[in-house]
Amino acid sequence: MQKDFICNKKYVLGLLWVVFFLPFWIKAQDKKSILDIEKIYLHTDRSTYFVGEDLWYKAYNVRASNNLLFDNSNILYVELISSDAKIIARNKTNLEMGLGHGDFALQDSLGVKPGKYQLRAYTNWNRNFGEDFVFKKDIEIIDVFDSKENTKVTQKPVLESQKSNREVAKQNAFKVEFFPEGGSLIENVSSVVGFKAVDRNGKPIEIIGELLDSNNELVTTFESVHDGMGKFQFVPMESKKYYAKIKTSTGTEIRQELPNVLQQGYLLNFRTIKGRNVISINTNQATLLQNPNTQLTVVCKAKGNSYLETAQTLTETSLSFELPKDKTPEGISQITLFDKTNRPHSERLIYIEKEHDLEVELSTDNDTYEPNEKAIVYVSSKSKEGLLKSASFSLSVTDMNGVEDANFDSNISSYFLMESDIKGKVNHPGYYFDTNNPKRLEHLDNLLLTQGWRDFVWKSMPKLDEKNCFKVEKGITISGRVKQVFADTPLVNNNLTLALMSKKNHGIFNATTDATGRFQFENLLFSDKANMYLNNVNEKGKFRGEIVLDSIERTPMFVRLKKEIILLPETTHSVVKNVSKKYIAFGIKPENMLKEVEVKAKKNKINPFYGVPDYSYKVNKIEANKFYNFVDYLEQELRGVVSVNYDSIVAKDASKMPFAVLIDGFQAVSGDQLLSVSPDEALRIEVVSGIHIRELYGKLTLVSIFTSAKDGQRKKIVPVYAVNKELEGFYTARTFYSPDPEKPNPELDKNVGVRNTIYWNPYVHPDKSGNTNVNFYNTKVETKVKVALEGITGSGIPVVKNIYYNIKK
Repeated sequence: MQKDFICNKKYVLGLLWVVFFLPFWIKAQDKKSILDIEKIYLHTDRSTYFVGEDLWYKAYNVRASNNLLFDNSNILYVELISSDAKIIARNKTNLEMGLGHGDFALQDSLGVKPGKYQLRAYTNWNRNFGEDFVFKKDIEIIDVFDSKENTKVTQKPVLESQKSNREVAKQNAFKVEFFPEGGSLIENVSSVVGFKAVDRNGKPIEIIGELLDSNNELVTTFESVHDGMGKFQFVPMESKKYYAKIKTSTGTEIRQELPNVLQQGYLLNFRTIKGRNVISINTNQATLLQNPNTQLTVVCKAKGNSYLETAQTLTETSLSFELPKDKTPEGISQITLFDKTNRPHSERLIYIEKEHDLEVELSTDNDTYEPNEKAIVYVSSKSKEGLLKSASFSLSVTDMNGVEDANFDSNISSYFLMESDIKGKVNHPGYYFDTNNPKRLEHLDNLLLTQGWRDFVWKSMPKLDEKNCFKVEKGITISGRVKQVFADTPLVNNNLTLALMSKKNHGIFNATTDATGRFQFENLLFSDKANMYLNNVNEKGKFRGEIVLDSIERTPMFVRLKKEIILLPETTHSVVKNVSKKYIAFGIKPENMLKEVEVKAKKNKINPFYGVPDYSYKVNKIEANKFYNFVDYLEQELRGVVSVNYDSIVAKDASKMPFAVLIDGFQAVSGDQLLSVSPDEALRIEVVSGIHIRELYGKLTLVSIFTSAKDGQRKKIVPVYAVNKELEGFYTARTFYSPDPEKPNPELDKNVGVRNTIYWNPYVHPDKSGNTNVNFYNTKVETKVKVALEGITGSGIPVVKNIYYNIKK
């Protein structure tokens, strides 16, 4: 019965998709060396939006240990959070085989105002592992029609009382941190030191510096090479301390002490030499003399999984060995050096990139198009021999609005391979995965030297309490208990009937209370709003007891946002200026962009609990008042439709009544309730029959009466044995509207002709040949366009491709 009530899908993955991906999922589920932790990534059509537009997203849920699509949770909570830490919109996105999609309408009615927002996504299961496994993305929402003052940063005048603090502020204008490779500096051991410089807002700044010893003698010089980061190498000497003199491009100078130098210890060093990954263990003579022939163990882990453990006997001050490529997984690895007592001495984070037998290509049929001209985008996913490599992609085509794109934003590759495994926010993460950048891996190593790792996540993996942990959600659960009225005694073996009615579907389910009076309807799948009617009878079929429902909606995770001053970058000002010109040129007015269109139609009188009635009668007040009671009026009004007999109606036991009765949506348990209805307050009568009525109400026929009591004119008695409420199911994602000149829609086409997202498709899947294509019509605007493809293959390889074309007359 439950299978009959499943949400409708606008996109079906298809049998081919399942056939190609199933072997990888089976392999993933066989691997039980680590808890089944999920990682989520959202690909959005853009990162900057305007009030009145739509935000579109595609969700990818993978197993954290190997990046394979993970068919685990089926509910993904996607939230739009304002800068004051309020969740202004929340979607329950349905995940199928690790994939899902949705959207948000960034309208005034939603409470959307210009500013910075956070897009957050997580499953109930991943709440067990904390904030580190919650996907977060910052987006910006702008009001293009707002006054220009909102896009300017105003400078407040400096008061006389503040001038005395200028020097202090100047000294604190930036900070530099130093990070010795492996964790420490050791006397007479050549050491690599990474450094990172940021301003007071945490933004990277470029610096140059000098390293000096405690005798003020120059040891070496250094300078940042990318985003305020770099490294230098020196040999710390006995009984000396070290400090650095650092200068920014503006001439500001500070002095920064380096960490103290240890007299003894062990250090890890990692280098790539002629394509070989080499690990070195280094120490000094003092340590070697005190611990001759000591045995050390190197443990290599990736995402909590140990993939290599090797014991090494140190007989000299330096020992090196190669890290085998065939055993090393792609992405970030944590290398730790332990002594024979299992005490860690040194730790190093590294990144391993692997060559894959995969060629993904993205192209268009032209480099330049006329305004409104049709464009075709071709996608292929193949091995180097030309065989299909199964993958799921999402595609966005956007107007660049006069801003050059550096492709340095977060993407599915940077997130799954790097961002989600290190500490803190990474500036321009896409930079490190731009294959056209020959320095990217060197600069990524500087990032790993300085920014650390989520060592605390993988080292202290929580042991889940199966009774108290957050459960994997395969669907929506409705649960609770049945107890005695005015007492807390559970009622055992009571039978509950649940009806779910929506515009498109209906379903009826049954459950029985257990020894504690509890019941549960699990894994219900329904979309949008549905009306729930839940009633309860005892073993004799009589309405007995009180239903106490558990919370159906999951409480959102706590919102943690840092309060920070937001200065809009120059690119934002350029975008606003260009979009404003575009809208003015093509006559797009604020009221056309910002107002939601509500389509109203005459509604059929459909009861949400039992559907369309067989018969419906509007109560004639004058005629009804001629009868002594409402039962007599029913007997007259329903003659020939259903037999109404006064003697059977006045029976105290509802089971003896010939039909079921609803009064304002609640089932009557005795004829007395029907007799209590005044002919003067009755508004409408509906009669419906069918098998679903018998399953729901215990009778083949139902008489439903609507009265003025529901409008507050008389206090309505709500029976405790029944629950009637509206539920929110899975969000039904809208379909991106792409205009078609062959099927014009004047109302919609007027505004989308200058749209900022030209095309969006969350499901782009290669066919058996490894190829596929999509087509759409361009906008009216002469502009440069970005085509962005993101996705993941069946073997867990994240893919990012970007190309560009022009629209020109």
